[in-house]
Amino acid sequence: MDIRAWNDRYRSADESESNPTPLLQATAVQLHPGRALDLACGSGRNALWLAEQGWSVTAVDGAPAAIEILRKRASGRALTVDAQVADLEKHEYHIEPSAWNFIVFCYYLQRDLLEPAKSGLAPGGVLLAIVHITEPGEEPTYKRMKPGELKGYFEHWDILHYYDGKPNDPEHRRSVAEIVARRPTSARTPS
Repeated sequence: MDIRAWNDRYRSADESESNPTPLLQATAVQLHPGRALDLACGSGRNALWLAEQGWSVTAVDGAPAAIEILRKRASGRALTVDAQVADLEKHEYHIEPSAWNFIVFCYYLQRDLLEPAKSGLAPGGVLLAIVHITEPGEEPTYKRMKPGELKGYFEHWDILHYYDGKPNDPEHRRSVAEIVARRPTSARTPS
């Protein structure tokens, strides 16, 4: 789906707010709040929840309508979220190296974003990714990984959680791969 289609989808969506992703909630409560980056944030269900928990949040999405909704919701709750419109596929947002304590992208796959996201974490920082995976008989695509593929991007990292299968999020139906991984603190270990 292109940015225009996502924009239309957000404009026509029900105004009710979605709950944050369960895995994000379970992970974030175990971390000390710091700087969080929510990539492909949509209308901000995760970014807003993180801000409520004391995180300093930057949220990025390519759909201006989604960012507009996020900003409106943040304002209504008296929350500060640095919400930015940027097309991630066109690399319009630069992830600052070693700057973030928590980087999140949920239900979004862009393989060439994985390395910059990993490098964007401070040593000891945590990355949470949830991506769609293929169902039996399907081939991987640019938006769907094969089961087990996501874990391969995190060799030498401390894997805190990994799961392939049906999502634990009632808002999604397709099979997913979930990973929560901590960037090594040792300078010798590759990112």
